[in-house]
Amino acid sequence: MGMTLAEKIISRASGRNASVGEIVTVNVDLAMMHDSSGPRRIGPVMEELGARVWDPDKVTVISDHFIAANDSVESGILKYTRDWAAAHGIRKFHEREGICHIVPLEMGYVLPGMMYVGADSHSTTAGAMGAFAIALGSTDMLGVLVTGKTWVKVPETIRVEWSGRLPKGVMAKDMMLQVIRRTKIDGATYKAVEFGGDGVRSLPMDERIVLSNMAIEMGAKAGMIEPDETVFAYLAERTSAKYEPVWADPDAEYCERYDFALDDLEPLVAKPHSPDNVVPAREVDERIDQAYIGACTGAKFHDLKMAAEVLKGRTVAEGTRLLIAPASARVIRRAMREGVLQVLVEAGATLLPTGCGACAGLGNGILAPGERCISSTNRNFPGRMGKGAEVYLASPATVAASAVRGRITDPRELL
Repeated sequence: MGMTLAEKIISRASGRNASVGEIVTVNVDLAMMHDSSGPRRIGPVMEELGARVWDPDKVTVISDHFIAANDSVESGILKYTRDWAAAHGIRKFHEREGICHIVPLEMGYVLPGMMYVGADSHSTTAGAMGAFAIALGSTDMLGVLVTGKTWVKVPETIRVEWSGRLPKGVMAKDMMLQVIRRTKIDGATYKAVEFGGDGVRSLPMDERIVLSNMAIEMGAKAGMIEPDETVFAYLAERTSAKYEPVWADPDAEYCERYDFALDDLEPLVAKPHSPDNVVPAREVDERIDQAYIGACTGAKFHDLKMAAEVLKGRTVAEGTRLLIAPASARVIRRAMREGVLQVLVEAGATLLPTGCGACAGLGNGILAPGERCISSTNRNFPGRMGKGAEVYLASPATVAASAVRGRITDPRELL
């Protein structure tokens, strides 16, 4: 019997043919932490143990949760993170450069076939590069930093196939909301998810990232896409590092299979308070107080460009605020060069610092009790963006259209 993408990478990392259900020790190729989950939690314990990082070149630290600092506590966290990275020789340290799930991809750190671990639940994002990318808690990450190893139970794999091409006004966020509507938020618990088919292969990298990022909202251990020419071209612009991509075998065994057609897909929204509470956008007619385009899943260049297509020549509705927190500094620079930022600002959008921000309940954009927001982020659990508020999840195109109307709106009505 052939092997899935997850099984192949775990086998390589463990040095043995790993089978589903086995618990194996694996060598980590890259470990990622951010300012909230990383040094401030792990550093004091390492100091107490007298331990050092096993390989500073295999660790990346990104400050993104407390950018920009709102008080002395947050500025202190940023300073501690900065000082810790310097003391341990972490050269892959980034501050004010973007969100922790985007920067490692932009910098060419994540390579096909990698065993990648991150101290954040959405570390599954890196699976878009054909890596096995999983989230770890602080205790497990401490073990990784000291030993370069961790343990993993080889997961079963779900195969999700998409055929066709995205219709106008429909985005990868709609794809994931459709999948989560089918599987629910616990339908892939401790399973790997392989996204494939000609529909997935037709997506640019920015859109593929949405699939792997939101696999965690299915309960998945990892969300993965097999590498292809799109991935190789993306890496060629960023790194000269050597890598060995792997692909699933044609006779790989999957525990479940789902088939979807892009041609039948329409803009969707997830109503409060769960990512699986999904309905068509055209069926929701709710007034909004805020529209938010941000986070690792919804503020990349392609997201801003799609929002600009909707907003061009239009303005944000009176009484509605549109806030945009680009996913990285690189995204900001490109959006500025290509005129995307000008369209967004002229439409009435307010630009926020690049970082996790309101998605994680931090910084600018937090909602007041009773307010309603439509957001390009990945979670809408109670209190996620403000106690007593309601959050609807949608694509950047749907968020932009809703900002124009002041009500949740199907973007196809404006395109």
